[in-house]
Amino acid sequence: MPPPADIVKVAIEWPGANAQLIEMDQKRPLSSIIREVCDGWSLSGAEQFALRYADGPQLYITEQSRGEIKNGTILRLAISPARAARQLLERIQSHGIDARLEALKELAKLSADPTFAAEFINMEGIGTLARLVESGTHFGEMLAFTLTAFLELMDHGIVSWDLISLSFIKQIAGYVNQPMVDVSILQRSLAILESMVLNSHSLYHRVAQEITVGQLIGHLQVSNQEIQTYAIALINALFLKAPEDRRQVMLFVHQHVIRGNRPIKAEMAHQLYVLQVLTFNLLEERMMTKMDPNDQAQRDIIFELRRIAFDGENDPAGTEKRKAMYTKDYKMLGFTNHVNPAMDFTQTPPGMLALDNMLYLAKVHQDTYIRIVLENSSREDKHECPFGRCAIELTRMLCEILQVGELPNEGCNDYHPMFFTHDRAWEEFFCVCIQLLNKTWKEMRATAEDFNKVMQVVREQITRALAMKPSSLDQLKNKLRGLNYSEILRLRQSERMSQDDFQSPPIIELRERIQPEILELIKQQRLNRLCEGSCFRKLGNRRRQEKFWFCRLSLNHKVLHYGDLDESPQGEVPFELLSDKIPVSDIKSVVTGKDCPHMKEKSALKQNKEVLELAFSVLYDPDETLNFVAPNKYEYCIWTDGLCALLGREMGSDLTRSDLDTLISMEMKLRLLDLENITIPEAPPPVPKEPSSYNFTYNYS
Repeated sequence: MPPPADIVKVAIEWPGANAQLIEMDQKRPLSSIIREVCDGWSLSGAEQFALRYADGPQLYITEQSRGEIKNGTILRLAISPARAARQLLERIQSHGIDARLEALKELAKLSADPTFAAEFINMEGIGTLARLVESGTHFGEMLAFTLTAFLELMDHGIVSWDLISLSFIKQIAGYVNQPMVDVSILQRSLAILESMVLNSHSLYHRVAQEITVGQLIGHLQVSNQEIQTYAIALINALFLKAPEDRRQVMLFVHQHVIRGNRPIKAEMAHQLYVLQVLTFNLLEERMMTKMDPNDQAQRDIIFELRRIAFDGENDPAGTEKRKAMYTKDYKMLGFTNHVNPAMDFTQTPPGMLALDNMLYLAKVHQDTYIRIVLENSSREDKHECPFGRCAIELTRMLCEILQVGELPNEGCNDYHPMFFTHDRAWEEFFCVCIQLLNKTWKEMRATAEDFNKVMQVVREQITRALAMKPSSLDQLKNKLRGLNYSEILRLRQSERMSQDDFQSPPIIELRERIQPEILELIKQQRLNRLCEGSCFRKLGNRRRQEKFWFCRLSLNHKVLHYGDLDESPQGEVPFELLSDKIPVSDIKSVVTGKDCPHMKEKSALKQNKEVLELAFSVLYDPDETLNFVAPNKYEYCIWTDGLCALLGREMGSDLTRSDLDTLISMEMKLRLLDLENITIPEAPPPVPKEPSSYNFTYNYS
């Protein structure tokens, strides 16, 4: 007979004594259980003790967290959080350097525990640490542990960052500005400043007075990628509060980070993505600004476009003859409103950003601009490409593709190296794309009626080229040359064939016959991947110290094993390193997206949209959950499909259906290779039971 659900079998350790094996009744008060354990070792003062986990982060167990204890867990009897906080506070203020160092080292470790942190903060512990930093008398390891403990305590959100003094900020900023400072101290100082900027508007102004972006750029030139990551994170935090010219930063990042010999780690990739997003978001104001047709300064920009294209030199002042020809010139420039082209820029997006792009092309790449305008304005066969209309629609399209104005997505690493290579990367990107548009227009022999079709092809050319991650604008041009209109048609046809192969009735019948077998094959593939396991990132309030956990299915498909990791693994993690487990028989259901317990508070936030799409949870007896955020859509589909298959339910994600179509198409093609026609016999041979009897494999890796 299985034990009651409220009984958990655990081992409890105490230094110098044999472990106690007890059956913990979760209905009993925790204080009663601790008193019983103390009596077993003849320890008095049970109220001065508490239970902690013996492995992992070794967190204190409270009435609120005790439900997480599993059968077989090893616990440790320890002094209570309040007693530990009091003792450490006394030792930190002692005169012995060695005793103080050991106390700070232990404090840095314990401060990650929210129960201990609350007790230490209630004893004015943060003020004590702040005074130690402000005194300027701590160096080396002692200072590093002090800063670590301070940061951990503040990250619990128990006290406000607004309480930080100006002298503390100056001291921390001084460590960042020093030319030679210990790496561990520099890392923690950058992280503290980042948290100040992100958590307090008033502190942002104080930090901005002590630290400039120019000073932080110097930290991008070091060989330590961790320091580079912290520096970019602080730069991004400053930019979030006060956008400014980021071009110098982008170029330094390209030179010292992207072009470095070291691989870009996940956290660095995310910070680069954030920097890219924030840089593009500087365009939002112009993108959402309508042109005022009565503003002479704005109208002068349109006059300048006309002058560069058709006059070569400035018009003589007051020349009425030339002004009478403006309407004809504006038509040749490709504006929709020939009489008052300012009206073409009153829609947002792209607003004035389109006019900015056109003026940049006309001034910086004048020969290209004149060639595009003149070769189309002189045509009389209705195949002219309207430059003005194309430039406006292209700007709108580029804003959509690069999501100008959108907030960074949590966990996204999708940065483009080429945007870090030029101080005017956006404008140069537009110039490359407008030439592509003009070229594609000619290849399609398009007329005004084909405008939308051309724009669709151009969008596909640009998105396919960006997906190849060109490292420079020159590489982008090379990619686009290979994606001409003929190649786009070929790719479309190829993809259409792979998706809609053989729609004749005999093939549809064959598809229906082999579909159950292919579904079983996909199910086995999913389960095999779950047995290999995957690494997941833990989401927290900060991104400086990434933490991971690993989950994998037992080879007999009966148990889910999982556990915390210090860093992302390079391969499979052995079962013996995964301390926690869930019997598959206890799993009740799998939920996704906004139905997940850990997404209920985040689902409304714009920046968490991508996290929401990658979230899923396993609900198991009695009322427990195991929460996941997949690293990408592929892993999300693998795990959700595999878990549903494990529970005997129908798989249903988009990726599964796509895989199914691909597998069935591959299977049909192989079967049809030996057929002279595609007529299905009345009495077909039985379908073999083993998928391996077919000469194909499907690899998810």
